[in-house]
Amino acid sequence: MVERYARKIMSDKWTMQAKYQAWLDVEKAVVVAWNRLGLIPDEDAQKILKNATFSVERIDEIEAKTKHDLIAFTTSVSESLGAESRWFHYGMTSSDTVDTAVALQMRDSLSLIIEDVRKVMESIKVRAMEHKMTLIVGRSHGIHGEPITFGLVLAVWYDEMARHLQHLEETMKVIAVGQVSGAMGNFAHAPLELEEYACEALGLSPAPASNQVIQRDRYARLATALALLASSIEKFAVQIRHWQRTEVYEAEEYFSEGQKGSSAMPHKRNPILTENITGLARIIRAYAVPAMENVALWHERDISHSSTERFWLPDAFITTDFMLNRFEGVISKLLVYPKNMMKNLNLTGGLVFSQRVLLELPLQGVSREDAYIIVQRNAMKVWESLQQGKPALNEKGESLYLQYLLADEELFAKLGEEKIRACFDYSYYTKNVDKVFARVFKH
Repeated sequence: MVERYARKIMSDKWTMQAKYQAWLDVEKAVVVAWNRLGLIPDEDAQKILKNATFSVERIDEIEAKTKHDLIAFTTSVSESLGAESRWFHYGMTSSDTVDTAVALQMRDSLSLIIEDVRKVMESIKVRAMEHKMTLIVGRSHGIHGEPITFGLVLAVWYDEMARHLQHLEETMKVIAVGQVSGAMGNFAHAPLELEEYACEALGLSPAPASNQVIQRDRYARLATALALLASSIEKFAVQIRHWQRTEVYEAEEYFSEGQKGSSAMPHKRNPILTENITGLARIIRAYAVPAMENVALWHERDISHSSTERFWLPDAFITTDFMLNRFEGVISKLLVYPKNMMKNLNLTGGLVFSQRVLLELPLQGVSREDAYIIVQRNAMKVWESLQQGKPALNEKGESLYLQYLLADEELFAKLGEEKIRACFDYSYYTKNVDKVFARVFKH
């Protein structure tokens, strides 16, 4: 329900009605600016502001004949006015209206995306605080490495999202730009003050210099910002998908009452939401390519960019908005299984503590090379024993690796039992978690 509601709010900003309303907002701002400069009489300006309307159906009808959407729009609006219509679109070119209006749509849509990102960050923060000290095995190359905490994993996600938030806020300044500079951007038919006054009224910054269009590197900046954001969300989704694997089962998507996972296998609880997010991220990334290719227009303009922007702009925003709302639901409802996390930590019979032992030996005068040999030879024994079916823990709860280390005469002579056992203390790996959290969650 939340996803559908959010998607409607975003999609409403990209309907044909919204598009032409943005065009009308720009045109009215220019009328006010001309009036402020003394060209359009007060009475005519007031009539335009009060009476100017359009009909999507009428625009379509006119465009079928003119083959020009902006002219169809201005004609439709002029039909709602009297003699004052002579001032409508005065001194402007099509891109002055269209590109400035798109800036309004992008600005308002990006505001929603930024709001979505903040919601995702808040949900990640809540779960990170909840599981700040929940032990889980850290993995590299998919193989067990060392103990970390689930909270630290989420802290990394939060920090990554914070970078995206900053990037999006900076991107907002890049895209919230308008122009009213005329057919070639030379201001021959209108003073710079017209553009400045109109943009001020619209809440945009005037482009410092423009030709006939707003430069498309600005749009490409937006597309790549959304693509990078989508890539991070996919990264998180892929990790959740791994945790939900039956052999791992450390966390899983919420499975609601009455939900079905398979038409053939009633037991299935599949990570459908995060799989969906992975697919959506691929689409969002794909839009970065046409956006970057649109940067290279011929001379002062062509319209090779126009056709792609009719697709990628609304779809990138709508899809990103949907993806973020879906992921927020996933993380806020994520089912976390600390007992299984601890079970998996013990799967390798204590091998996750190997570096701890390795670092202790040089403190007793052993070279790193010799220390590595001692620690690794016992680790290899553990791998072989596990393959042969030997239990990872004995009846006393001692790990297989600890047993081998205690039995290694060379190691025992260097460290002794107390120091060897101390290497298997989980608190050693959580001692700086609070400090990391203080750096990440500053507020």
